Amino acid sequence: MRPSWPIVSGLLAISAVAGAGQERADPAPAAAHGRAAALRAQALELGYNLDHQQALAIFEQSIAADPDDPAGYRLAAATIWITLLFQQGAITVEDYLGQARAEITRAAPDAALAAKFHGYLQRARTIADERLRQHPDRADAHYQAGAVSGLEASYIATIDGRLAASVGAARRAFSEHSRVLELDPGRDDAGLVVGLYRCAVAELSALPRLFAFLAGFRGDRDRGLRLVEEAADHPGEVQSNALFTLVLLYNRAGRYDDALRVLGRLQDRYPRNRLLRLEAAGTALRAQRPAEARASLEAGLAQLARDRRPRAPGEEARWRYAYGTALAALNEIPLAVNELSAALAAATRDWLRGRIHKELGTIAERAGDRPRARDDYERAVRLCRQDKDTACADDARALLKTLNRREE
Repeated sequence: MRPSWPIVSGLLAISAVAGAGQERADPAPAAAHGRAAALRAQALELGYNLDHQQALAIFEQSIAADPDDPAGYRLAAATIWITLLFQQGAITVEDYLGQARAEITRAAPDAALAAKFHGYLQRARTIADERLRQHPDRADAHYQAGAVSGLEASYIATIDGRLAASVGAARRAFSEHSRVLELDPGRDDAGLVVGLYRCAVAELSALPRLFAFLAGFRGDRDRGLRLVEEAADHPGEVQSNALFTLVLLYNRAGRYDDALRVLGRLQDRYPRNRLLRLEAAGTALRAQRPAEARASLEAGLAQLARDRRPRAPGEEARWRYAYGTALAALNEIPLAVNELSAALAAATRDWLRGRIHKELGTIAERAGDRPRARDDYERAVRLCRQDKDTACADDARALLKTLNRREE
């Protein structure tokens, strides 16, 4: 569909391949390290609640408190990364359920933010690589180096839209965190990256899977999922990131009850993150539970109306599309058409416009308006195909074929 889902983790808040490290390889005073860790925890909570600007400011304070720790630089860079994704409108699991593509057309990111990202990333890499050189047998030295590479791979694949170019950094992230697990099997936080890539490789077709194997990756869906689940149970800075990742993986596997259970945990933990309600609704719709989706959407729309913080481009269209889809499934057709029409007017991406037309086409067909249904299906095929949403294009094409067969 859109970007490559295996490269990213959870994208509803400040995700990053997080983790501050559990052993110290440098002589920084314990007080400085403790203050920096406390600041990072505060910033992570802000970020996961969608307060990205405030989170970045606190991460910068953590850097000032302990300038020799790569975690602060990396998490500051990750906050900028997630801000850029937010500015692109990539805000839910739906953006990451499609197939990987070598190149994705991307709007140029904000130049100042992009430069700041690369500055923080480079500083994190320099410190992490020096620690690894000095302490090649320490698990945390490998962890920090791998975490930097994981973030680099995510940025290249999602912001730059260059999947092939991200492979080198992704390979290093996988290798370094695999080494962490060898050195310290208790470091479940390292299982997030390893597990995510194992799941990704397991879903590739035969030839790409062979290339991935030759590049140093290994695939095993069940083992990979267990590793991510263990990371989600591991207390620390990586835990919430692993939970967001599970939402993606469970949706990918059709395990909607499990995804909703995790989303409930995240909603309790981050109540100001309005997108969690949108995500829960999308998951409920995939599970064909429109009443549950409607309840989540109505609560989320009320929260959205009160929220004065910035919205992602096209965010309102996402809410209206989901709400209209739920209403249509509940046979509340006039209300559904109103919501879907509002979504169409607010949409900023062709794949979303295509999905809205597909939904409107099914409504028109149920009402007996076959010419209108045909027009909507044809628009859905065209719009989804040109925005590389192959799943939507295939579904709309099948609906159009069935409609034409009925008229023969």
